[in-house]
Amino acid sequence: MDLLRFTTAGSVDDGKSTLIGRLLYDSKSIFEDQLEAIEETSKRRGDGHVDLALLTDGLKAEREQGITIDVAYRYFATPKRKFIIADTPGHIQYTRNMVTGASTANLAIILVDARKGVIEQTKRHSFIANLLRIQHVVVAVNKMDLVDYSQEVYEQIVKDYQEFASRLDNIVDITPIPISALNGDNVVDKSTNMPWFQGPSLLYHLEHVYVGGEENHVDARFPVQWVIRPQSDEWHDFRGYAGRVAGGVFKPGDEISVLPSGFTSRVKSIHTANGNLDEAFAPQSVTLTLTDEIDISRGDMIVKKNNPPTISQDIEAMICWFSNKPMASRAKLLLRHTSREMQAIVSEVKYLVDINTLHKIEGAGTFAMNDIGRISLRTAQPVIHDSYRRNRQTGSFILIDPGSNETVAAGMII
Repeated sequence: MDLLRFTTAGSVDDGKSTLIGRLLYDSKSIFEDQLEAIEETSKRRGDGHVDLALLTDGLKAEREQGITIDVAYRYFATPKRKFIIADTPGHIQYTRNMVTGASTANLAIILVDARKGVIEQTKRHSFIANLLRIQHVVVAVNKMDLVDYSQEVYEQIVKDYQEFASRLDNIVDITPIPISALNGDNVVDKSTNMPWFQGPSLLYHLEHVYVGGEENHVDARFPVQWVIRPQSDEWHDFRGYAGRVAGGVFKPGDEISVLPSGFTSRVKSIHTANGNLDEAFAPQSVTLTLTDEIDISRGDMIVKKNNPPTISQDIEAMICWFSNKPMASRAKLLLRHTSREMQAIVSEVKYLVDINTLHKIEGAGTFAMNDIGRISLRTAQPVIHDSYRRNRQTGSFILIDPGSNETVAAGMII
């Protein structure tokens, strides 16, 4: 079975956690003791119904305030597909959490309160999904029960959203669905309250949306994570290079280059825990052996000989700033990219983005927490990369404060 990673996004009280609770509950993916625990908690708090949001809002502060603060990951499966859900917060001050949760997602569910329509937070989360190259978006118009399941209200919201989304460049597939997470309308089962809606239920769409074409199977990239040298009697001369294929396809006999050294060789064999493979492609974790003895270590990248990535010490990138402390002028940071880590300095802050209007704010000079914008970096060693648009694995990085070891930013290479 294939795997779909998706994230939920939306403003505070739009019903993200309730929607996930409803998905898990209606698809029979929670255990009886979990259900009994949230029933007991709901009763103790005086809720008028079983609060399914408690399935993902696990922190004490989240339960007390009735909001989502941290990213909660939940796993479930149907006969058609396996799913990993990232439930992300709606508050503006938790934008960094949304970026973290969305960074590995194939699809984003953006919730819109049917009573409020498209608001600033809707635009903010759509912009972030677009920035992180999430190509499939479900616009879940929630709380339809509070507007009497009105078709006119739903159609106006869809029109407003599509008008805004037309200014974004990466989202290729927008699917609007009217739902009521509280009552389960159009979540797992089709709603009898909205006979005018002819589209699929949310779960049906999640089971059938095609996301297989998003991996880059053209540019062969293999960042080396570990050199395997058993030195046992059985594997006396074995030398393998372990890692995860970040793009393209590798086959025995392929001519390859090792970067940054530039040495060339051929792929001898491809090993996995379950035996040898005839080919390896993203996102498989494998061990490659080569026909020649070359000095290769962690951080090197194996690529096809005729299709090299960009190698440069000057990087242009969009970043989201995570830290409470603003970025210092010409900040010295550690840059972690694939399996390499190196020193870097911020040579220029180009602009910040006003997420609500998509306007560029030039001359800012620094980043505060949750700010998103463009910077130039100069690194101590060459970075072997592709643009984030071309490859999410080789085009992304994180910045680390060398003093505190805190992750201060996530970046996408332009």
